[in-house]
Amino acid sequence: MKAFIFPGQGAQFPGMGKDLYGQSENAKELFEQANTLLDFRITDFMFDGTEDDLKQTNITQPAIFLHSVIKARQMGNDFKPDMVAGHSLGEFSALVSAGALSFEDGLRLVAARAKAMQKACEIQPSTMAAILGLDDYTVEDICQRMSEVVVPANYNCPGQLVISGTVAGIEKACQLMIDAGAKRAIKLNVGGAFHSPLMEAARVELRQAIDKTEIRKPICAIYQNINARPYTDPESIKSNLIAQLTNAVRWTQTVERMIEDGATSFTEVGPGNVLQGLVKKINRTTETNSA
Repeated sequence: MKAFIFPGQGAQFPGMGKDLYGQSENAKELFEQANTLLDFRITDFMFDGTEDDLKQTNITQPAIFLHSVIKARQMGNDFKPDMVAGHSLGEFSALVSAGALSFEDGLRLVAARAKAMQKACEIQPSTMAAILGLDDYTVEDICQRMSEVVVPANYNCPGQLVISGTVAGIEKACQLMIDAGAKRAIKLNVGGAFHSPLMEAARVELRQAIDKTEIRKPICAIYQNINARPYTDPESIKSNLIAQLTNAVRWTQTVERMIEDGATSFTEVGPGNVLQGLVKKINRTTETNSA
């Protein structure tokens, strides 16, 4: 069975999508449609922007979404998924590509999500850190013992768990992780504590946008971040999308569940190949490739 997976924030790079723009009239139309819908020329940032430009949440998220969705469209008949999943933001790309969301609605939701997250970041200084070489249980235990807000945010692969929380909390947690045997605790250059309770204001704002949006039954099951389970029911998909902002991305568990359910190959659709690397670390024997 074929699984198609879609990357999230961090997969961006200068010049992304420039090659896609000239590949077909349909791709060009979608890029220009995005420029109109977003009220700024996202293509200027994607094609000619700097790394710093592309790190701005309101630029990054629509850029990765646009690149991923157009790439899926360009695959034509080769895009025949038995199952799909997306890492954080990638869940929106997966839903559009699987026919659950229209391109326009998907882009509007991604733009609303990015703005809401940016606003939530400004309410309280917060950040994230990648903990390498420590088992999940130990990381979870240290997070639970913190007096500040610090939670597991991204279960990326065995031995790589990203934590999220207040600046002071992450600072202290990183030292405790090293003391507990972590190989490294790397503070990430991000705008705030994504996938933590500190995103509650963003969750409330995004809920209003998602509630007004039509989500249809996708062409195949989408395995959602919130609990790594497959869904086709539109109302369940909506609820999970809303809950995603303040809860962990269970990517390790998602890939494991997809393999259990019959996935034999994983095709990454979008910029970069980060997810292929994570899949290989979760299961070395699984076939991975790029769209």
